[in-house]
Amino acid sequence: MSTTEAVAFWDGVHAARPAAGNPQPNARLSETVTGLPPGDALDLGCGGGGDALWLARLGWRVTAADISAVAVERLAGLARSHGLGDRVTAVRADLRTSFPPGAFDLICAHYLHTPFDLDRSTVLRSAAHALRPGGRLLVVDHGSAAPWSWNQDPDTHYPSPREVAAGIDLAPATWTVERADAPRRTATGPDGRTAEVTDHVLLIRRTV
Repeated sequence: MSTTEAVAFWDGVHAARPAAGNPQPNARLSETVTGLPPGDALDLGCGGGGDALWLARLGWRVTAADISAVAVERLAGLARSHGLGDRVTAVRADLRTSFPPGAFDLICAHYLHTPFDLDRSTVLRSAAHALRPGGRLLVVDHGSAAPWSWNQDPDTHYPSPREVAAGIDLAPATWTVERADAPRRTATGPDGRTAEVTDHVLLIRRTV
């Protein structure tokens, strides 16, 4: 699939969802980051922008990347309207072909799933290498399908956090796994429906 097709698909997904005036952060981000000193953050697949805006309010300088121009433009407008335009840089990026430049204290990839070809292990390995010493990579994947998910394939395999970590294949002398588990939570979809879902949570810290 071409970049044009991927952009059209994700633009359609975001355009079909009502634009939120104050999108909320993902629960796994807030429980992980609260208490950390703010620095430079990279949000991979920023979507509606709740994570980027929340981090910016805490004092983080956030680069928020998404393949969807609709998502990026909405987030840029939201950041300005909330007085956070100087702390949020929204960029369109196709992670299949390039990775946002820079060094970061936090990189988060929430639900970085797509029906298009994406070598996630390569993307996440690039993310780990983009961390400063002491920085953290937070990967949160679906461990189950919510009723509103675009992916309702019953045969979908949801790799465990340890499988994801093995795929990234990082040297333990430089990176350490701080968390790898599969907690459950009650999630709320774009239309207000709720459902119990499983998250696969992987937290990696760069030590040197």
